Amino acid sequence: MVKKQRQLTAVYQKRGRGYIGWIEEIPGANTQGATFAEVKENLKEAVGLVIEANRLLTKTLKGAVIREPLRISA
Repeated sequence: MVKKQRQLTAVYQKRGRGYIGWIEEIPGANTQGATFAEVKENLKEAVGLVIEANRLLTKTLKGAVIREPLRISA
């Protein structure tokens, strides 16, 4: 199976001795790290965890659920 890649906007900020980072398009996808490289890796993991949590939540819904691809321009 070929995984689709999507482009998101990562925002990083130096804070004290480390960095924080978040994804503009995904609420809850944020992290911190001691180095810029660490916060970038942590952010990739955070995005995966948020997506996984949303998929698991969807599986718990009762009744009819409509799922479809959504393309947007921002």
